[in-house]
Amino acid sequence: MFFQHVYDKSLAQASYFIGCQKAGVAAVIDAKRDVDTYIEIAKQNNMKITHILETHIHADFLAGSRELAALTGAELYLSDEGGSDWKYEFPHSGLKDGDVIKIGNLKIEVIHTPGHTPESISFLLTDTPASDEPVMLFTGDFVFVGDVGRPDLLEKAAGMKGTQDIGAKQMYQSIKKFESLPDFIQVWPGHGAGSACGKALGAVPSTTVGYEKIRNWAFQYENDEPGFANYLLEGQPEPPKYFAMMKKLNKVDRPLLTEVPKLKKLEYTELVEALAKGTKLIDARDKTEFSKGYIPGSINIQGNNSFATWAGWFLTYEEPFILLAEEAQLDDLTRKLIRIGLDHIQGYVPSTKTWEEHGGTLETVNQISLEEFKTLQQDKNVQIVDLRGVSEYNAGHIKGADNVFVGTLLNNMDQISKDKKVVIHCQGGDRAAIAYSLLARNGYKNVLNYSPGMNEWMNQNNIVEY
Repeated sequence: MFFQHVYDKSLAQASYFIGCQKAGVAAVIDAKRDVDTYIEIAKQNNMKITHILETHIHADFLAGSRELAALTGAELYLSDEGGSDWKYEFPHSGLKDGDVIKIGNLKIEVIHTPGHTPESISFLLTDTPASDEPVMLFTGDFVFVGDVGRPDLLEKAAGMKGTQDIGAKQMYQSIKKFESLPDFIQVWPGHGAGSACGKALGAVPSTTVGYEKIRNWAFQYENDEPGFANYLLEGQPEPPKYFAMMKKLNKVDRPLLTEVPKLKKLEYTELVEALAKGTKLIDARDKTEFSKGYIPGSINIQGNNSFATWAGWFLTYEEPFILLAEEAQLDDLTRKLIRIGLDHIQGYVPSTKTWEEHGGTLETVNQISLEEFKTLQQDKNVQIVDLRGVSEYNAGHIKGADNVFVGTLLNNMDQISKDKKVVIHCQGGDRAAIAYSLLARNGYKNVLNYSPGMNEWMNQNNIVEY
């Protein structure tokens, strides 16, 4: 058996390439959208991709299953569980609980494991030449390392009222199925630490059934379904805004993108014309460089592993946008964007020089130190805004700080004072950099950025309220 774990750090998303070397055939589970990765793996190992599988209709990334099928001719194998509302709306081979798929000498058994979503399935793999016992379980967003999939996304992200309580009950029943499996089976989940699909995902890539029975909180609620449901639903992070669109695009027939786009370098006149129309300029530089000088109106979303997630909060699927990034970054950033379906990249500029060379002036971020922050904190005419998520804020915050989560900032501008000085902060500065640029873009001239945020505040043993 051939096995390769493919991990996208930007979305903490795992996909899997498994193959039968004797037959020269392979399957891909939960493919990301830039599918050239899998095609290259197949080429290097003299295999043909014949089967493409998904564990469920994903909310956190745009699956590349159909792109991969278009390029390879492989068959799509997708869940037919969950009822009529959870049917994929394009041709595929439907899978039900107990179905078996053969990939050369490999056998995959389908297990219906609802809870995260009604149609969720897991894949139990047996390498038949080696043993009659199963060896791996691909769980998607069912069981993670140290956690289980959240059932509230449909309600919070897609507005489907009443689904989270039903999902919690289904999850409780599904983990009973998991508990019945042999302890030695390897568990390969769909996500790792950093994903918004749970609240306590572990950082290691895999685990075993036996280990999760011992250490995973979800398996410690024997005969206590209400306690399990309460803990599962409480304290979940805010689901990114783009999740609702992913649910739709992964279900319906949509245009395919079978190669990573090459971006056009924009001339100064093209940049000015686009900005005049209101086109968003996403500055992907480090927050420190951005703070020293940025093109007015640009939005600072650093090109790190969180780039796509934050872009998904502030870009729509209809509007074109422009990147400010070095040429060496473009392929990486483009891949991150298309993985959540943000395809309308109008072009890029490599730096602020284009702007400056034609007489344009740059704006700077008003940064303040810890001592300046402490002084301003005592002033009643200063508003302190904590940009972290609600659960982070509730776990400890600075006295007097208002909580406005950065992801929903544009919908809560009325909570940011235009009369007082406003000091913003987050945990370590990344979210504050985004917020500062958004506020400046919307005409706020009264904002100060305490970039070191809660990290410095707590390291200096300052008082935290709960």
